[in-house]
Amino acid sequence: MALIRLRPGRKHWLALVSLVLALLIVATGTNAATSLKPRQPVTIQFLTVSDWHAQLDPLSVTGVGNVGGAAELLSYWKADRAANPNSLTITAGDAYGAAPPLSGFFEEESAVKTMNAMGFAVDTFGNHNFDRGVAHLQRMIDLADFQYVSANLKNVEDNLSGVKPFEIFDIGGVKVAVIGVTNQEAPTLVFPGNFGTIEITDPVQAANKARGQAKKAGAQVFVAITHMGIEGADPMTGAPVGRLIDFASGLEDFDVVFGDHTDVQFNTVINGALVVENRSKGLTYSKTNLTVDPKTGTVLNSAVQFVTPLSSAVTPDSSIVNLLAPYRTQLAAAFDTKVGVTTDIFPRGGNVERVREVALGNLVADSMRLRYGTQLAFTNGGGLRAALPSSYAPLDKTLRRPSAGYVAGPPYDLVIGDVFTVLPFGNSVVTRNVTGAQLHAIVEHSVAALPSANGRFAQISGFKFSYDVTRAPGSRVISLTLADGTPIPADATTYTLATNDFTNAGGDGYTMLADGKGTTREVMADVLLDHIRQLGTITPTLEGRITAVTP
Repeated sequence: MALIRLRPGRKHWLALVSLVLALLIVATGTNAATSLKPRQPVTIQFLTVSDWHAQLDPLSVTGVGNVGGAAELLSYWKADRAANPNSLTITAGDAYGAAPPLSGFFEEESAVKTMNAMGFAVDTFGNHNFDRGVAHLQRMIDLADFQYVSANLKNVEDNLSGVKPFEIFDIGGVKVAVIGVTNQEAPTLVFPGNFGTIEITDPVQAANKARGQAKKAGAQVFVAITHMGIEGADPMTGAPVGRLIDFASGLEDFDVVFGDHTDVQFNTVINGALVVENRSKGLTYSKTNLTVDPKTGTVLNSAVQFVTPLSSAVTPDSSIVNLLAPYRTQLAAAFDTKVGVTTDIFPRGGNVERVREVALGNLVADSMRLRYGTQLAFTNGGGLRAALPSSYAPLDKTLRRPSAGYVAGPPYDLVIGDVFTVLPFGNSVVTRNVTGAQLHAIVEHSVAALPSANGRFAQISGFKFSYDVTRAPGSRVISLTLADGTPIPADATTYTLATNDFTNAGGDGYTMLADGKGTTREVMADVLLDHIRQLGTITPTLEGRITAVTP
């Protein structure tokens, strides 16, 4: 064999490369150059739930059956991940908070541990993440195996550690940036001070700025997760409206926007980005697929599929069942005691409690007014978090419940856990005096957001009112009377009122009450619990307390 003497120089290196290729051709019988194929497109799968609120147990849906639940969702997701390993599991705030007792009773720790086991990769903050203040939120951040991201929090470093504006994931060789955004009105939806010194900045500006930073860091695909959703429809065109639409419309060069917060299933394309929101509490989850050129980051195709995760279609994942078992045992000892019977379901959900009188609102408001002997009472509809009976799952399967696995009803048996599922926040009742002028302001504020659903909508007791939604906000109330029909003028006449400590502190925008007045009483859930016990049997009833007048 002849020796090849190599001398330095570009021509000689080219000769060496040619020789190596020739030897490869001889050895393999193929052209090595043709085996260096370009990389194929990568399909990335995003698995998302919206506004989950630690719904660890399935929900009973009339005509459908049990839907969702942590163990059931994980069984679905394991199959989805097996079908496409290039998957990322995400949500966009309020994954806990306003949660059923299986999470709330344990200060949400069971929810975060369950999220770890379910394989969540990233989350942002919604208002309910701050329900217990920043010290509690820090504990949850420290407990999480996933990353929290929010780009529009000023002073966040002074209050929380471990929070980033975005996180970049390598999914099948594609760099995906997930940028978080918190809803701007969040501080008004929790107790004053729960945000510490954190301030919410403009979400669009913050997201676009974070995108630029992520691009410089090597990101190719850009995803926004935001605690904003669809809030209604334009009365003229019927087109969906809401903060999610406004946010997506202002973004620059994003590929996907995942919304949250409003319990609406939605998807469309805005500014070239696929915009997606699920039903809340795991009633649906979405499989969003992006097919991406890994070299350029160009999205070649996008599609979304909504899944209703029927509990009956899968075997609950044993890892979640075992994780939650000790919590269930502890909870049953405190919450499984029967307290009464209901002749039918007190509905809640689909935002009904945020747009009109509901029997559950009447029951709760009555319990406060009767307990303290006030003339009037109201509570914000957003504080009612479950139907009655609720999704709470007692260990005693001989109880009559609407959920599968129990004795069928109606009537239905109510347990302590139901009450704390309906009222999970730990709010206390406050009694105080209000003037007729203040009450008019309260009622005007209650209906100001209509026809869009809003948690401020008042559920009332001891009085009635009618309104015209076609009038300008602030001048919609047509009549306001006591329950017996006596008019309540907008003057300085005083009335005794029971409400909750959140609205009395100005929460949900009830600033007309934020004057420092009022006497704090018992926890709302305890008041409702005693009310049900005293009645024994309850029946969902509407009484025409709130009337929408159509001209």
